[in-house]
Amino acid sequence: MRLLGMVDKDTFLDAILPHVPFDGWSHAAMDAATADLDIGADEVRVLFPRGPVDMALAYHQRGDRLMAARMQGADLSALRYSDRIAAGLRFRLEVADRELVRKGMALFALPQHAGIGAGAVWQTCGLIWETLGDASRDVNWYTKRATLSAVYSSAVLFWLGDDSEDNQDSWDFIDRRIADVMSFEKFKGKARETGLFKAFMRGPGRVLDQIKAPVKGNGEDQR
Repeated sequence: MRLLGMVDKDTFLDAILPHVPFDGWSHAAMDAATADLDIGADEVRVLFPRGPVDMALAYHQRGDRLMAARMQGADLSALRYSDRIAAGLRFRLEVADRELVRKGMALFALPQHAGIGAGAVWQTCGLIWETLGDASRDVNWYTKRATLSAVYSSAVLFWLGDDSEDNQDSWDFIDRRIADVMSFEKFKGKARETGLFKAFMRGPGRVLDQIKAPVKGNGEDQR
């Protein structure tokens, strides 16, 4: 048996992935990978304290890192901003395994893990915006991530059932969803100029100031 601490998260993920299509993100898959690596259960608990859900989350986060690397390595400068966002979503799906994602969604759909799954989607979409250089600090920071999270979630569901050549139907679906969002953003931009909208936003604006106040006071992002 290997000494404690000789296996890292990526090594364990590589070992568990072949078992997930059959056993899901489960203790059975975890035990099989533990046996394959000839390590102790205590070492696995150190790496993944919450067990299978932490393993599924680690796989998702690995996909995020691969997506960001592809975005940074690609020349997106000639693309419209909406097309850059679409490229990010496409890269994220291209680095994922459909069956592993399907098993992960089944796990994150459980009530006790739903918050973790939603947080993972939020982090993915936040990373896309950050990689594209988004520096918003106002209410747009939240709306951009919330909107893209909705697009990404629907794209994943579509992609899971896509049997088109090279997933072309999925990429077309992403383009349509983003086009819908951009059209709505143009509508919002015009609506913001109306007196009715400005009057309506006075109340929510004060709430937003209260939410942001603690952040300003912690010494971060004082720019």
